[in-house]
Amino acid sequence: MSFPIAISPIIAPVVNKHWQAFCAHCVEDPSGFSPDILSDPSNSSFLQQLANTWAGSDFAAEQCIKHPELVYQWLSTPDLLSRFDPELHHIQLSEIVADIHSEAELMKALRLYRNREMVRIIWRDLNRTASLQQTTADLSAMADACVDQALHWLYRDCCKGFGTPMGSDPGQEPEPQQMVILGMGKHGAHELNLSSDIDLIFTYPHKGETVGGRRSFDNQEFFTRLGQRLIKVIDSKTADGFVFRVDMRLRPYGSSGALAMSFSAMEQYYQDQGRDWERYAMIKARPVAGDVSAGEQLLQTLKPFTFRRYIDFGAITALRDMKKLIQREVKRKGMETNIKLGHGGIREIEFIAQSFQLIHGGRDRSLQRKALLDVLDVLRTSDYLPEQACLELRDAYIYLRDLEHAIQALKDQQTQNLPDFEEPQNRVAYSMGHPDWVTLIKVLDEHKARVVHHFDHVIADPDEQDDDQPTPSESWKMLWDGELSVDDEISLLETKGFSDVKTVHNRLLALRDGKAITRVRRQSRERLDTFIPILMEQVLTTEAPDVCLLRLVPLVESVLRRTAYLVLLMENPAALDHLCRLCTASPWIAEQITRHPALLDEFLNVGNLYNPPKQAELADELRQQLAHIPEDDLESQMEVLRHFKMAHVLRVAAAQTAGTLPLMKESDYLTWIAEVLLEQVVDIAWRNLIERHGRPANRDGDPCNPGFIVIGYGKLGGIELGPGSDLDLVFVHDGADNKETDGERPLDSGTFFTRLGQRIIHILTTQTTSGSLYEADMRLRPSGSSGLLVSSIAAFEKYQLNDAWIWEHQALVRARAVAGDKHLTARFETLRKKILCQSRDKASLQKEVSDMRIKMREHLGSSKNDADGNPLFHLKHDKGGIVDIEFLMQYAVLAYSHDHPGITRYTDNIRISESLEHSNIISHEQGKQLREAYKFLRKASHSRAFLNERSFIKPDLVEPFRSQVGNLWQEWME
Repeated sequence: MSFPIAISPIIAPVVNKHWQAFCAHCVEDPSGFSPDILSDPSNSSFLQQLANTWAGSDFAAEQCIKHPELVYQWLSTPDLLSRFDPELHHIQLSEIVADIHSEAELMKALRLYRNREMVRIIWRDLNRTASLQQTTADLSAMADACVDQALHWLYRDCCKGFGTPMGSDPGQEPEPQQMVILGMGKHGAHELNLSSDIDLIFTYPHKGETVGGRRSFDNQEFFTRLGQRLIKVIDSKTADGFVFRVDMRLRPYGSSGALAMSFSAMEQYYQDQGRDWERYAMIKARPVAGDVSAGEQLLQTLKPFTFRRYIDFGAITALRDMKKLIQREVKRKGMETNIKLGHGGIREIEFIAQSFQLIHGGRDRSLQRKALLDVLDVLRTSDYLPEQACLELRDAYIYLRDLEHAIQALKDQQTQNLPDFEEPQNRVAYSMGHPDWVTLIKVLDEHKARVVHHFDHVIADPDEQDDDQPTPSESWKMLWDGELSVDDEISLLETKGFSDVKTVHNRLLALRDGKAITRVRRQSRERLDTFIPILMEQVLTTEAPDVCLLRLVPLVESVLRRTAYLVLLMENPAALDHLCRLCTASPWIAEQITRHPALLDEFLNVGNLYNPPKQAELADELRQQLAHIPEDDLESQMEVLRHFKMAHVLRVAAAQTAGTLPLMKESDYLTWIAEVLLEQVVDIAWRNLIERHGRPANRDGDPCNPGFIVIGYGKLGGIELGPGSDLDLVFVHDGADNKETDGERPLDSGTFFTRLGQRIIHILTTQTTSGSLYEADMRLRPSGSSGLLVSSIAAFEKYQLNDAWIWEHQALVRARAVAGDKHLTARFETLRKKILCQSRDKASLQKEVSDMRIKMREHLGSSKNDADGNPLFHLKHDKGGIVDIEFLMQYAVLAYSHDHPGITRYTDNIRISESLEHSNIISHEQGKQLREAYKFLRKASHSRAFLNERSFIKPDLVEPFRSQVGNLWQEWME
């Protein structure tokens, strides 16, 4: 009896065999199903899918033959085959388990459910009505539901005999304890294949004892017995098969460890004894059954073990060892046909992704994903790997996993080996959409070759020669090892292209023969000996090898006891190349990295180095980094804030040096950095104070969050921060007068906000190992240094309207709220406009502004001559410089805003000049000249700062800008 529709000759023999068995069983089946129902021509599409399923899976065919009602059920209700709702597994199994009264019934019900659902999943996978992600998610959800439902039934049964396990935190009332089951590996990542083991770890929150049983057991014994029963229910093979094979070897101490451990024991183990491969495994850990919320809390506690806060150089060596182990295993006989463990297989793709997760995941939370395809997307979008590499790895992974499913579906066997015989080969090729086995192997080999290429380039061993990289000259090694005479050393330096040979030679000798190098460990010395010849080759590719080497030697000296940084550079030639080029161009960059070598992390992702994020992205990144730190650990919070600033200012410097960041975007970036830092500083200081003293009252007397804002003046307010700028700040609040906070140690409102301001300044200015965050200048507050540190909004308004000097109103032109309460920010903006729009006598205003400018020149002016004795121009303070432009804009706003209130809107000089032009206060030509002059002067100022040089340049370099500014000054102010 042949199958009712025409099918491919490749699969016809096996499908016809299964069809005959199916028809025979239907005759014997008491339900009386007839195969004739299927033969209707309208069912041809269904029959084709049935043929595809039976061609690809003897297991599915056997289940259909054994339970023909499944076929008719799917025929009559096709939605059952098209659905994808992982949550249904829990719903369906909970209904099934509710009517079970014995462990034997539980085992049978789970196996029947598993077999039925496996046929459905295989059907969808082989007919490509489900994506790879849907198939693996479906399988993983089924595993979750089977384990969870079995656990709950067994837990209740164990409690009847042994009592209920109880436990608590110190000082708390005991509560019933639930088991937490962590799914590891593919299970944890929602990536189970058609015949996966499930790797589990059993744990529970607290130690304690059972209550209510025939006798008391400690919690560990209770949960061990529960775990043993669960493994039997899930793993044992009966006449109905098994549910899932269970592997417990990933638990602490492996097979010799306790089957179930308390949270505290787990934390202690990973803190004291956790190994690198266990970090690798914990990346995919997920609570899959039991008390899932408690499991999430446990994983949060263990996260610092898995993901280091800063780049984890220590993981590099461990990863390289893992990679070598993989490479050795691949060479073993029989591995070439294994699509998981063989060269170019699934495991190598997983290693690539998880290597980046282990090294960078602590700082880049976007890498803390469990699913491999999600990680590859992050590696692509964040430029950790080239887009083409990520796409090739993604395509290869999907192909290999589909092929893995096709192999496993045949017999429901746990294997990743390609079949040896013609019939299964033809069936697998058919399931994969290929005309024959030869075509499949050709496509497979192409994918594997791409994987091998990318695998070989991840965590490359510097001792292994790379055909794409030049071999460091043997002569540099001889020089560094002291095998050359002094004359030969100098001759080598000259021949290679160094100019100041004497200085370079002396500096190298000071490093090579200095006392510091004799105190380093043997491993550090070996790394240094490997690194120096590589460095010598690399500096020769820069425009000024002498400058580059002399700026990088201090960095080498600073990391002699932390030579993992050198490993990073050896393993990442692109990072070393960018480091050399940027340090050649900018002494500021060289000094910053020497002082803070952790900044080398930024060179590992060159794409980020030159692509500034948006302000919202900056804020989110900082929040994520601080989320790892306990709220009461101020020291660690301050270190995170400082590293964040240094890393992003380094990016600004790199982009400025490379010429990829226009001036306005450069200032925007620097200003955004300050703003997101201030927001977090205010938040940290606020939480710290209310924890101690409670919340202050608002003006209605209710405890809540009263308004508090940080007002930025000067360059911060004008969105024009430069490298190294101070922050001109004023603090304003809107709390109630004469009211106390609602905490155990109450403070009156004024004292509370004063302490809030003091704490903010403390966080900003304290010198830590990473330096200070910013210098804060508070002299622009009402009454200057003699005034209150924090003013109420009412007092600020009164002062500005009645007592402020003209120069304070000038400063207000460039003021804006940069952190704090949005409602108070809106009030401040209204007040600022009101103050600036007051009517003023232009003649007296002109005199006061001009007099103030003269005083500034007398107090702040400086002079300097070049080597020939000719005077130099100071970009900021000399006539026609930056300050003159700022004063002109401030004067114009104060003089004309009464009649043109729109010119008060902006705080930056560029847009102020544009608004003056639109209001016909200055001509288009004047506005254009001012803007060009201002951009040129500020760009020059920024460039000098990154070169660690003062703001002097030759006067002829600023013409005609200087004259144009001077002409407008003379027209308006003189």
